[in-house]
Amino acid sequence: MLAREYIEYYTIDDHKYWSDDWELIHGFPYAMAPSPLVTHQSVNGKIFLELNRGLENCPKCQALFEIDWEVSIDTVVKPDMVVICYEPDEKLTKRPNIIFEVTSSSTLKRDETIKFELYQNEGVKYYIIVYPKRKVAKVYRLKYGKYIKVNDFENEKYKFDLEDCSIDFDFSKIWRDKRK
Repeated sequence: MLAREYIEYYTIDDHKYWSDDWELIHGFPYAMAPSPLVTHQSVNGKIFLELNRGLENCPKCQALFEIDWEVSIDTVVKPDMVVICYEPDEKLTKRPNIIFEVTSSSTLKRDETIKFELYQNEGVKYYIIVYPKRKVAKVYRLKYGKYIKVNDFENEKYKFDLEDCSIDFDFSKIWRDKRK
């Protein structure tokens, strides 16, 4: 009975010594899946390329792959893709402007619930949950402290408005067309 009542709590100081990929959310460790599968990597890579293309005229902003974001003393997450509009130190400690999470069977519920709430509470302007198997991306925009769903995107374009620029993003470019 005593073992069930005891729940361990971790901080960034613990996280920095862990081997492999772990996220820390509100003091609770979450194991990352083993290396992402081919479809996940392909979609994430194409998201990066589309963001880079869209950011050519936006010198303050940049897209970054799977980088730790130290949210607080007890929360470190590693989104699949972020866009930041500031010059970071070696670590991300300020919130990104845009976060993309590419779902997999092992991360789906975390992406849709825990991370959704975390990113919303931290004030991330856009959160995009990407479903590679269904070839759909759900775009959420922060409004009055809550995420409002913009739409589901398959082959459409969307303009992400940032502080000093915008990104014209073509969702049709991130899916692998197996017919070619």
